[in-house]
Amino acid sequence: MGQLITDTLPMLMEGSGETLVMTFVSALFAYLIGVPLGLLAYLYPKARAVILRVVDLLQTIPSLALLGIIMVFLGAGKATVILGITLYSLLPIVRNTCLGLQQVDPGVKEAARGMGMSKPYRVVMVELPLAFPTMFTGIRIAVVNAIGTAVFAAFVGGGGLGSVITRGIRLKDMKTILSATLVLMVVAAALDVLMGVFEKRMRSAASRGGGRKKLLAPLALLLAAFVLLVPFGTGGEKGDLYVYDLNYSEPQLLTRMVKMLVEDRTGLRVVIKDEMTAVNAFNELTAAQPSCDFIVSYDGTLLTTYLHQDTTDIPAGETLYDYANQQAMERYGVRMLGKFGLDNTYAIAVPEALARQYGLNTVSDLVPIAGQLAFGAEHDFFTAEGSMKYNPFVAYYGLKFKDAVSVDISLKYNAIENGSFQVTEVYTTDGLNIKAGLKILEDDKHFFPEYNGTLLVRQEVLDEYADRGLEQAMNLLEGRISSEQMAQMTYQVDVEGRDVNEVARNFLVEQGLLAA
Repeated sequence: MGQLITDTLPMLMEGSGETLVMTFVSALFAYLIGVPLGLLAYLYPKARAVILRVVDLLQTIPSLALLGIIMVFLGAGKATVILGITLYSLLPIVRNTCLGLQQVDPGVKEAARGMGMSKPYRVVMVELPLAFPTMFTGIRIAVVNAIGTAVFAAFVGGGGLGSVITRGIRLKDMKTILSATLVLMVVAAALDVLMGVFEKRMRSAASRGGGRKKLLAPLALLLAAFVLLVPFGTGGEKGDLYVYDLNYSEPQLLTRMVKMLVEDRTGLRVVIKDEMTAVNAFNELTAAQPSCDFIVSYDGTLLTTYLHQDTTDIPAGETLYDYANQQAMERYGVRMLGKFGLDNTYAIAVPEALARQYGLNTVSDLVPIAGQLAFGAEHDFFTAEGSMKYNPFVAYYGLKFKDAVSVDISLKYNAIENGSFQVTEVYTTDGLNIKAGLKILEDDKHFFPEYNGTLLVRQEVLDEYADRGLEQAMNLLEGRISSEQMAQMTYQVDVEGRDVNEVARNFLVEQGLLAA
């Protein structure tokens, strides 16, 4: 078990720090908001039902959906996660604050009233200290629940242990999954035990009649723990250029190659931020206040997903690349740089055994048997954003599958290997196609356009660092990476388990772009 943790220790330490910081910040905000709300619910019975109903309602929203809604307004990153967890943590704090105040001995309240204390003074100086142990129970519940909710930070660019677990699932790396899960469980259990001890001491202090300083000690210790954790989990690395990591190995490899070349040639520091879906990364790139400067993308993705156009919109005589580049510059002020050389277009694939059974070589060969088969792909393929998606695809080929299954991209290959569906959409340069034993069917009606890999960069960034040779450095990979080479590199990362930084660096050294 020790070896299990040691092998993934750097990722676990960084992920744990980020998760704990997000948890403690959220718990602190939830406490500052929840206690006043609980106090209002206690003091004003008519408002009580409304307040409790609202916090109950927040708890019913699926955590991932809540984070997605918040991200629309705040953008990707830890701020979105913290706000989401804060809202999720309100219910136990509000309820326990109200309950704790209601449970204060009526005799004590009456004695304080008889001593001539005003209501505000009585509540603050007598009732709240006595109710604090019960209030702290709400904090305890909120903190433990927040640790579990923080796992979803990985889906909105928040990082943490969720990113480590997601990476393990995508790579089918049981060691990474188990080690990250174990750390998460240990952290949650340790915090629960520690806060349980504090709670016990507070109840003991309260039963002896007061001891307000003792009652506040646990909060002081929690704040001290937060301060100590901040350097390990803020994710506030400073740099000159920022780019989001996408959630699969190909763009991760390309992002690291660009980072290495830019830093080597220009001296600029490139910071790779937490994993993000491609659509969310593009939204951050083109936002009014962008949080990144460039992303790895594809000309086909730019045209269909981001510009919401089709190949039929391309004027005669213009290439997809040139047209999409012009539109992106006009609409968003971003520009595609030179093509890497690889064409990572969509493709339809089936298990080799199924292809042999039915003699499948082209997508059209699926038409007579589609009703017997289930189609599965990542969530993005089923969205309405872009024309190269599921509904236009099946309509174009006249396919009617038995079922259509949407799964997380990290689970797609697991699902087709265990028979959850028989037909899937893949990327032609994905090394997992080889591992999963999939046969790529010929797109005989030419539905899918080219998807030439490239960089999308904000023009103002290129202008700002023109004197540092930024554009030239970013274009060093132009025409240097074939589809076959990328398939081999993704195979090394996703199947052989090699470090993505190592594979990226080795390729650059082999190409003579970086010194050994």
